[in-house]
Amino acid sequence: MNGFDLDPPRVLVVDDHPASRMTAVSLLGIEGYEVIEADRGSIVVELVTQKQPDLILLDVMMPGIDGFEVCQLLKQDEQTRLIPVIFITALNDKRSRIRGIEVGADDFLSKPFDRVELAARVKSLVRQKRLNEDLDHAEQVLFSIAMSIESRDSNTGNHCERLVKQGQVFGEYLNLSRYQIRDLRWGGYLHDIGKVGIPDAVLLKKGKLTPEDWQIMQQHVLIGEKICRPLRSMRGVIPIIRHHHERWDGSGYPDRLKENNIPYLAQVFQLIDIYDALTSERPYKRALTSAEALSIMQKETDSGWRNPKLMQQFTEFIRSCQEKDRE
Repeated sequence: MNGFDLDPPRVLVVDDHPASRMTAVSLLGIEGYEVIEADRGSIVVELVTQKQPDLILLDVMMPGIDGFEVCQLLKQDEQTRLIPVIFITALNDKRSRIRGIEVGADDFLSKPFDRVELAARVKSLVRQKRLNEDLDHAEQVLFSIAMSIESRDSNTGNHCERLVKQGQVFGEYLNLSRYQIRDLRWGGYLHDIGKVGIPDAVLLKKGKLTPEDWQIMQQHVLIGEKICRPLRSMRGVIPIIRHHHERWDGSGYPDRLKENNIPYLAQVFQLIDIYDALTSERPYKRALTSAEALSIMQKETDSGWRNPKLMQQFTEFIRSCQEKDRE
C-alpha cells in the first residue's frame, strides 16, 4: 500500500447484501486494506468502538437501523466524529444523497463499484482523517498546556471553566454564530496560554508588579498568539488571545487599538473575563457582588475603557440571568 504508515488502514464495510459486501471486501483487500465486515446497522457503533476503523463504507438501506441513523450516531459522538463515512447508494438516488449530507456523510459511491474510484476515494478520506486526528491532537495539547498554566496559579480557581460556560451563555444571548460561540469557549481556555512563557518570579509574584515586571507580563498575549497561530482551527481564537487587554480609548495593550478596531469577540470576551475576576475570591481580595462588579465595570466604561453599547448589553445579560435564577 503506497503512502500510508506501516499499519494498513482499517475499513469497516457494512452491507446486508452478502454479494455486495464481498465485492467491496475483495476490492479493498486487493488495495491492501484491513477489512472488517458487518451485515446490519445495529452492531456498527459497538464494532467501531472495538475496532476503531479508519473509514466506514456504509450501505444506506438496511433492516432495523438504517445507514442514516448509524451515520448520525457516529457523527454526534466526540470519539467517532472524525471517522469518514462513505455511503453506498443506488445510481442517481438524489434523495438518499441529500439525506446523507444532512447526517454528515463524507462521500458517496454507487453500485456496482468501480475499483479505481473506490480506491481513490477511500485513500483520500483516510489521509484526511489522519490529518484531522493530528490537528485534533494538537488542539488537545494546547488545551492541556492552558489548563496546566491555570494550575500553576492556585489563586484563580476554576477561572477558565467559568469563562467557557459564560462565553457559551453570553454568546447565545448576543445571537452569535455557532463558530463565534465556539471561539469564545476556546478563548476561555486559551486566552492566557502565553503565560507559559512568563517566569514564575513575575507570574506568581505576591507583591505589586514593578514597571519592568509589567512589561514582561504583557508579553503573554504575543507569546500566546505565536503558540496558537500555526493551527488554522485557531484563527478565530487568536484575536481574543492577542487583544483581550485592549481598551476602547486605545490605552490597552499590545497594539493600543481603539474602539471598533478592537476585534468584536475580544471585546465580548474581555467583559466576561473582567466580571469573573471581580466576582471571584482571591487571597488579596474578597469576591465582589454582581452589583459591585457591574458598578466598577460601568465606571471604567464611562472613563473610556469599554464599549458602551456592549457594556449595556452585558449588564442586561447578567441581570436577566439573575432573574432566571430567582424564578
